[in-house]
Amino acid sequence: MHAEGFPALLGAGLILIFIFYLGFLSLKIKIPSVILYILLGIVVADVIHESELLAFASEIGIVLLFFLLGLEFNVKRLGGIAKKIWPSGLLDVFLSLGVTTGIALLFNLDLFSSFLIGGIAYATSSSITAKLLDDRGRMANTETEFILAILIFEDLVAPIIVAILFGVSAGDHFNTFTFVILVGKILGLTLLAIILGKTLFKRFESFLDRIDDEDFKIALLIGIALAYGGLALFLGLSEVLGAFLAGMMLAEIGRIEKVEQTVFPVKDLMLPTFFIYFGTTIQLGDGVPMIGLLVIIIIWSVIAKLLLGILGGPMYGISKRASLRAGLSLCSRGEFSVVIASVATGVLKVFSGLYILVAAFVGMLLFEQATNITNKVYGKPVKKKKKIKLPGS
Repeated sequence: MHAEGFPALLGAGLILIFIFYLGFLSLKIKIPSVILYILLGIVVADVIHESELLAFASEIGIVLLFFLLGLEFNVKRLGGIAKKIWPSGLLDVFLSLGVTTGIALLFNLDLFSSFLIGGIAYATSSSITAKLLDDRGRMANTETEFILAILIFEDLVAPIIVAILFGVSAGDHFNTFTFVILVGKILGLTLLAIILGKTLFKRFESFLDRIDDEDFKIALLIGIALAYGGLALFLGLSEVLGAFLAGMMLAEIGRIEKVEQTVFPVKDLMLPTFFIYFGTTIQLGDGVPMIGLLVIIIIWSVIAKLLLGILGGPMYGISKRASLRAGLSLCSRGEFSVVIASVATGVLKVFSGLYILVAAFVGMLLFEQATNITNKVYGKPVKKKKKIKLPGS
């Protein structure tokens, strides 16, 4: 910690205790822990905003999150998901990313800032949505497969958005040539990950089985995630994209649970520090910036996800009732918005932080009321009565 006479070790211990308490509190008050972690960061910003230890821990946390996410997607599965969800997925990109970027441009923001706001408004929070689906017993609902497919599609697009924003923010100017170079780097890094996954890591599972000491296994797996994330940084891309591709490399092995059970505990320990660190970068001293744009973007964010459900649901093959319920359940913003917002600076970072907090709360409320709202629009579903056959009839 940067405060004179305040040991870093003491600060780290207090942060971990706060993480435990807020995680426990989130279960009691039914508010996503992500929001509480960001609020904690805002509160303690004056004390720890220059902590290199917190910054490094947060970077490891977000790298491991995207590494584990990449593990869920081998090349074959990516192709299967894309075939069914791509029309709805592209509609989502147009409504939440494209239109939001256009709205920001109308407020005289430059293209980079507008695209950044569009990126922040694009991705639904996977963690908040999946947890609410599980907590409310909606995993077996008709619309849940569509919701999860959209989340997966967004999980694939979000790292690319981060990579583009990171690449643009790292340079002094941006033109067609630099964009082509940036896309070339992304494609090259992706191709390398696929080749390594199909060759070097094809028999990685049997190699892991021969490692009896769990300590060595942790060092190897986290080393792969950090190294490929670091390679992405070296190329001027985002470590998030590199970590996701590192996960894709290992997704080719037969049983990814062996990797997940080793990496999950470290990710769970480190990831909350990312949201706390993000909170420390939000300075609220000058009040709410661009309040008109903030209100419009929040309203449009809800409308965009509703339209995604209403129009995209039938494309996927679900009923109008289930489609509306899906749209109302996709409005929360969270971890991916925070990752994208971390590229922002100054007033734009404050704007982004406030948007994420408000959007997360609004999204939760709409999720809770999704069934009630759907019933008011379409009426309560009529349960079909089963005719009982009597013996001899």
